Amino acid sequence: MYEKYYNLNAKPFRLSPDPRFLFRSKAHTKALAFLGYGLQSGEGFIVIIGGVGAGKTTLARTILSSVDKSRVLPVQLVTSQLESDDMLRLVAAALGLAHQGLQKSTLLRGIEDFLMARAREGKRVLLLVDEVQNLSRGALEELRMLSNFQYGERALLQSFLLGQNEFSSTLHSPGMEQFRQRIIAAYHLGALSETEVREYIVHRLRLCGWKEDPQIADGVFGKIFEYTAGVPRRINKFCDRLFLYGCVEEKHVIDEADVELVIEEESQEIQVTNLVSAESPKDPEGSPGGREIYNNVQALRPENAIGIDNARLQALEKKVGLLEDTIRNDRKRFQRMLMMLALSDDKDINLADMMKNLIEAGKQ
Repeated sequence: MYEKYYNLNAKPFRLSPDPRFLFRSKAHTKALAFLGYGLQSGEGFIVIIGGVGAGKTTLARTILSSVDKSRVLPVQLVTSQLESDDMLRLVAAALGLAHQGLQKSTLLRGIEDFLMARAREGKRVLLLVDEVQNLSRGALEELRMLSNFQYGERALLQSFLLGQNEFSSTLHSPGMEQFRQRIIAAYHLGALSETEVREYIVHRLRLCGWKEDPQIADGVFGKIFEYTAGVPRRINKFCDRLFLYGCVEEKHVIDEADVELVIEEESQEIQVTNLVSAESPKDPEGSPGGREIYNNVQALRPENAIGIDNARLQALEKKVGLLEDTIRNDRKRFQRMLMMLALSDDKDINLADMMKNLIEAGKQ
């Protein structure tokens, strides 16, 4: 929505990984060099470790987009809690092989035959495994065993592993020596520095045709760094909301006060989320109107709607009428609220926020 208002040709702060938006920070540049070397080796494991939202998947997809598809067949897995046999079935499924109800020996033979066939075509398979910190020791051992398959002197399979910080502890734990010896290249991807946060935001905006509308005050970048701790995904999420706020408020200059206002709004939503998401709130009366907010939100859930009696419906209708009066007096704020509701994946959060306003209006 704000793309049109600010004459951008695309959405600059998408959450989904996109190699086109890769920002080559100092850490990312070094990681690309290490990983490019590992990819050229054509064997073993390449490992990227980093916190949630650090940009691991974007980095991996950038590497994969650069490989020669006539020589490398990339295959991607997104893992959950897998045991050894589950890992083999998942790999077989990703390769398009039969896997349901098959014994381990049959799975291994099918995978090896597939890898041999690709090798005879002059290709090797590159297995990208995301969320690798979820894998059991047994599943990791199966990956190590798959790396043993060879065609002459050539490895048939290379694995690209992406994991959160806790995977580092797994790698350095007892019994993982053989696995560690197969790691050809590894890199830990950290957060952006304050200077890099500014460069990152400007980089993404310029890729989308930004002509300094809106203008961004110098102090904005420091506040965004403090709030997001330099984590790219958090930066994207916050900036997306900040620019939407600027659009709704028809602002062509974004300053520190705007950042503080959006931070405050997010903080209030988090508080309401904690109240609504709790199955049994420990102390809903602990904040003003807490029990009433919770009860009203729960009553509006579809599964509970049948149980609302007429008196309760009349009370809610009265409060809705009061909310309409509030809307007339504060049109822009409510407009922004509705836009957030439309864009959010978590409808309950925004419904709770709307109910909170409704209840406050009813008390006036």
